[in-house]
Amino acid sequence: MRGIKAGDATPHKNGKEYALGWRETFRSLWPYLWDFKGRVILAMLALIGAKLATLLMPWALKHIIDGVDPSIRPELYLPLAFLLFYGLLRFGSVFLGEIRDALFGRVTERAMRKVGLRVFKHLHSLELGFHLDRATGGISRDIERGTNGISFLMRFLMFNIVPTLVEIFSVAIIFAVAFSYWYAIITLVAVLIYIAFTIVTTEWRNRYVREANQADSSTNTRAIDSLLNYETVKYFNNEKYEADTYDQFLAKWETAKLKNRMSLLTLNSGQAFIIAAAMTVMMVMAAKSVIAKEMTIGDLAMVNAYMIQLFIPLNFLGFVYREIRRSLTDIENMLALLKREAKIVDAENATELRVPNGNIQWKQVDFAYNADRPILQGLNINIEAGSRVAIVGPSGAGKSTVARLLYRFYDINSGAIEIDGQNIQQVTQESLRKAIAIVPQDTVLFNTSIRENIAYGNPQATEEDINRAIKMAHLESFIASLPEGDKTLVGERGLKVSGGEKQRIAIARVLLKNSPILIFDEATSALDSHSEAAIVDAMREVAEGKTTLVIAHRLSTIVDADKIIVLDKGAVVEEGTHQQLLNLQGRYAQMWAMQLQEE
Repeated sequence: MRGIKAGDATPHKNGKEYALGWRETFRSLWPYLWDFKGRVILAMLALIGAKLATLLMPWALKHIIDGVDPSIRPELYLPLAFLLFYGLLRFGSVFLGEIRDALFGRVTERAMRKVGLRVFKHLHSLELGFHLDRATGGISRDIERGTNGISFLMRFLMFNIVPTLVEIFSVAIIFAVAFSYWYAIITLVAVLIYIAFTIVTTEWRNRYVREANQADSSTNTRAIDSLLNYETVKYFNNEKYEADTYDQFLAKWETAKLKNRMSLLTLNSGQAFIIAAAMTVMMVMAAKSVIAKEMTIGDLAMVNAYMIQLFIPLNFLGFVYREIRRSLTDIENMLALLKREAKIVDAENATELRVPNGNIQWKQVDFAYNADRPILQGLNINIEAGSRVAIVGPSGAGKSTVARLLYRFYDINSGAIEIDGQNIQQVTQESLRKAIAIVPQDTVLFNTSIRENIAYGNPQATEEDINRAIKMAHLESFIASLPEGDKTLVGERGLKVSGGEKQRIAIARVLLKNSPILIFDEATSALDSHSEAAIVDAMREVAEGKTTLVIAHRLSTIVDADKIIVLDKGAVVEEGTHQQLLNLQGRYAQMWAMQLQEE
């Protein structure tokens, strides 16, 4: 399964790809727009008032000019009423426009918030496989561009495209009634040619916009991936390699941007020519009419004012159309994420998991990440309530997969996994994962304080609970040694704290979560002997009275386990206590001897 990258269509669960249409996009956005009906209606009224004021301004200007033209009125007078009216109209058009934007701003921002939150929640609901394959930087950029596209689309479609078209037809009617139908015909023909040219050219250059977006997302993804793996880059002295690779992505981005810019030059030049030609023809007609005394100087000024007033938003209409097309593409990419169906979902009649004891069973479990590579085959494991069971085996034996399946990050191919007799596929995922706490091999911390990272185990925990967890995880001396104490920031992915302290923080999280089932997934494999011994002691304290599954690499950490299970090629080959397995002189005894020799 591949991850979704920017520009990709999102596959259905049957593997087919698709792209959302603009109708489906609008249907998806409409409920968010209509959440604030009152604000939308008031914003529309403000829009109508602003447009009326705009349409009346050239008419008021005509009367002002005619009022001071001696060829029309030998007795000069100051047209004070029209001057005041003109000033009021100009102020009203701007003021009502600001009122409109202020009213509709809340609608847009709420829509951005709700859609962004919905996508965020949906990404968390998708299966682990999607997140292992995903391109984090590309998806984050898709979400960012998509939410910004919602803002642009809602504001400009509702308050620019439609009102501008209404203004065009209104001006054409005014020209036809006040002067000649030829003025109206030229206006409408110019507008139609302009719109047709804009649509055709924009559709032609849309591929360059997509290429630029794809290059932008790929570049961002590469940069984030490199920075997240900062230590690995340093380990292998690959700064130059990373810089060269990043520059290759930047070069593709630069080429895509150049193509985009040249196509934009073609579009803008064509639009400017259409506008200039229409304005020139109409001004020549108006000037001839003034000379023939068929029109006044005020009429000429009115025609000029209407033309400028008309073609300024018309020019803006071209920009808006281009941006709406781009916004639709961005929104489609984001909404396409919502169309990706989660593979791991609750059963229709799923119940809450109840864990009175904590007995766990894997019954004839078969599982494969890919059909041609089975991982578990007929796996049978029984973990008694309150016991401490360890799973060991060579790399690739399926040890960590057992823990992932218990969390139901994946669904098994056949068999059943049960907790206290309840099939985990028949209970809610939330209740299942609430009943399990884990200390992973590589604890990933958020770039916040130590205290906030500990509190992540239970965001509702009291300060006393957090302090108790810190004490039980033996973090007090470490925190006391820090100048800022538990307010100390741990850095990106916890890079500022040692491996041992990260594991102690993970144990403190587990204590706060207080789940009846615990998993330690090779929690000490990356630690030195001293840190390992301390963490193992802390793990034993935490596991007291709970059902515990320990996935171990170092056998010395699990010699006191109630039962040790040896996995190989996805099947149980041996099980028993440490001493029983040594007496068998089988696979476990070989592994024990090898580790003793290494030590």
